[in-house]
Amino acid sequence: MFIKEVSTRDARFQLEPGEGSDAVHSAPEYSFAVTQITLDNGLSGTGLVLTMGAGNDLVCGAIGMLAQRLVGLELEELMAEFGVMFRKLADEPQLRWLGPHKGVVHLALASITNACFDLWAKARQEPLWKVLLGLSPEAFVDLLDLSFLEDVLDRETAILMLREQQSYRESRAGVLDRGYPGYDTSVGWYQYDDAQIRENVRRSLDQGFGAFKLKVGGSLERDLKRAQELRRLVGPEATLMFDANQQWSLPAAFIACRELASVNPLWIEEPTHPDDIEAHRKLALEIAPISLALGEHVPNRVVFKNFLEAKCVGFLQPDCTRLGGVSEFLTVSLLARKYNIPVVPHVGDMGQIHQHLVLVNHIALGHPEIFLEHIPHLSRYFTQPVQLSGGRYRTPQEPGSSSDLL
Repeated sequence: MFIKEVSTRDARFQLEPGEGSDAVHSAPEYSFAVTQITLDNGLSGTGLVLTMGAGNDLVCGAIGMLAQRLVGLELEELMAEFGVMFRKLADEPQLRWLGPHKGVVHLALASITNACFDLWAKARQEPLWKVLLGLSPEAFVDLLDLSFLEDVLDRETAILMLREQQSYRESRAGVLDRGYPGYDTSVGWYQYDDAQIRENVRRSLDQGFGAFKLKVGGSLERDLKRAQELRRLVGPEATLMFDANQQWSLPAAFIACRELASVNPLWIEEPTHPDDIEAHRKLALEIAPISLALGEHVPNRVVFKNFLEAKCVGFLQPDCTRLGGVSEFLTVSLLARKYNIPVVPHVGDMGQIHQHLVLVNHIALGHPEIFLEHIPHLSRYFTQPVQLSGGRYRTPQEPGSSSDLL
């Protein structure tokens, strides 16, 4: 099974008015920079990364530059030492200057990586979650690049962590039958009016959801009014989260978080600039026991390590379409497990790949079963869209990572 060809395409999707809107993105255009890897037997794998439209073509261009190194490689040999190839691609000498390990080139690496994992699972004729759960601890760690983490997570430590969890797997496998719980982000996009939020909440409750996220980050008076109304609609037992999409300065975040705490949220997400670790540390101390959640705009495992060491994160939100793909997502999940911080991914893929990864996180790594974000707006464009029942993701059974587009 040799890689014959790597191609890329720029896929963009127009959303309905208000969908996907937050305090930053007033009119988003959900877009995928797509990698297609084809074997000499005709089998192909699909990799995705998310952008908001303009610039998607730049990621596709970077995919074309990075991916040619894969042509001619045998698939099983590539995946047996994928962590080594990941580092080579991440450190491509002429492109590394454009990062390193962030921005357009890192998104391109994510798309390529995700295509490799999708193709590998298809070649083994199993869903991705099953392929990953079938690996030995050593083979699992061989998928990862642990460079620059050696002070907190070296190869031996990672293998030991996985071995220690093996005896608990059977007790956690029930999630495969009952499905992984979801939470609904789409009830409260920033540009939705009150009537639309009421209708969305009614529909979401009917679908079995018990956790909901509201976009904030504008007028504090408006944010607080919407938060109070959402709490009234869903009742005191439901779980609420608020997402500011990095819009507050630290002084503004102190005020806003204190006010929003009055409706008892589980977390407040991306309150300020995503590079300001010290600001997050100060804010976490100020608003405890309300937790901070972040990760959507954390570019790589090293920055995640620094956030974890700063002890300012209650919930970590890595995204395999923003980090360097499935490989780096799993690395960050191992890091989070060491620091005992739960992982609740951001779903830039609309949950398609992450529905596989949360099962691996729970069963193999021992992360708690919390919930996975649900955003339905692109479901009609996938050949195997996520399926939910009673507010839970149904475990995918088709070979691959559920990434193929129509």
